[in-house]
Amino acid sequence: MAERPGFGVRSLGVTRRLVLGVGALVGAVAALFGGRSALAQAEKAAGAEAEPLSDMLGRLFQKHYQRMSPDEVKEAVGRIERRAKRQYGEDITVGTEPAMEGVVFGYALNISKCKGVRKCVEACVAENNTGRDSSLQYIRVLELDHGDMNLNRADHYYEAETVPQPGKFYLPVQCMQCDNPPCVKACPIEATWQEPDGITVVDYDWCIGCRYCMAACPYWARHFNWNEPTLPVEALNTDTHFLGNRPRPRGVVEKCTFCIQRSRKGRQPACVEACPTGARIFGNLLDPSSDIRYVLENKTVFRLKEELGAEPKFWYFTD
Repeated sequence: MAERPGFGVRSLGVTRRLVLGVGALVGAVAALFGGRSALAQAEKAAGAEAEPLSDMLGRLFQKHYQRMSPDEVKEAVGRIERRAKRQYGEDITVGTEPAMEGVVFGYALNISKCKGVRKCVEACVAENNTGRDSSLQYIRVLELDHGDMNLNRADHYYEAETVPQPGKFYLPVQCMQCDNPPCVKACPIEATWQEPDGITVVDYDWCIGCRYCMAACPYWARHFNWNEPTLPVEALNTDTHFLGNRPRPRGVVEKCTFCIQRSRKGRQPACVEACPTGARIFGNLLDPSSDIRYVLENKTVFRLKEELGAEPKFWYFTD
């Protein structure tokens, strides 16, 4: 049976955003007739402090990031920055740096050097503005017995103060930035996609929270905000990217983006800089002189769950 015009999955994102915002929208429209006090009540009910009606409507009807004009991107960035100012009392910068030409990012991790201290996890949380109350973390470090690669038997909650333990090794797992990402195929509204530099990103304003991408990901790399993320003002990282670490709302999925706000400026991801043993290698796969290419060409490397065909751009190796 032919699909009825206007009722396909591509319209679902707009529909959900309208449903979620209908209370705020109705209150705002009523405020046009009820004066300032009614508008203040509507904004309070919507969970925002003194959000201008124009910003509220702009968020509700915001286009998919990939389909925005430069002027529309500028307007969206302005709304995000103003909202963060109201919420945290701090000025943030929302970058929109595109992928650099001739760059495809890749990652390699030396598991013989990793000692399981989780400094990478701490740095990732601080850099990416993840909610502190939910303990949401992009990197999961697994403790395994030597010779055992059954991840189902791994300890996710070992005491980091007592590592490394005799007879154990440590295997950090995060988004593998797959070349054939199953999460992208699973998204019904194209809210997630792969950028030209190989980074898979999410449009948080378009995500409908269906979590199909989470089910499709074989690496547990996507995380859902069940509650409004709580982020102390003093912990806010004000250097952000539209497709990366800008403050996220409740009801969306988020993930590692290879610190897109850093990597697209020629910097290393926070986890790489924080690793005390130098176990993490990051760079441009298209650059023959890069450290990542040296590892791939001179070390014995492997990828997790390679048989699934996702083609992760994240390798493991040992000395």
